[in-house]
Amino acid sequence: MSRQVTQPRFNMDWMLRDLASSVPETRHVVLLSSDGLCMAQVGTDKDTADRLAAACAGLQSLSGAIAAEFPEGDGRMRLVVIEVDGGFFYLMAAGTSSYLAVLAEDSVDAGLMGQCMRDLVARLGEHLSSPPRVDGRVT
Repeated sequence: MSRQVTQPRFNMDWMLRDLASSVPETRHVVLLSSDGLCMAQVGTDKDTADRLAAACAGLQSLSGAIAAEFPEGDGRMRLVVIEVDGGFFYLMAAGTSSYLAVLAEDSVDAGLMGQCMRDLVARLGEHLSSPPRVDGRVT
């Protein structure tokens, strides 16, 4: 039986809480599908999470175009880090067709953040996947 895309399979926010609490200075953690659907969030409201997810979908698409310029690679984006005044933005490939996005203050331990994100993806990658959709429905 199919469900509407806007209805999550289950609440995945709990998977992100450990990351948010393990790395001081973490502001927002969002799990999104490759097409920009917010699947889970911690430390933010729904509107902010949806905006971040939509922006991340565009960023991961651009990153894929850059990755394709490396002929010996597989053409996929693994990690993007952007430093701006006031903080850092991280976008990491998570499960199948999903990405983990984090906004953190400028005093964050960048190495710790990267390691904790990699650990989360390694431990829970299959649960962080976005299910295939056909005609706006989860299959």
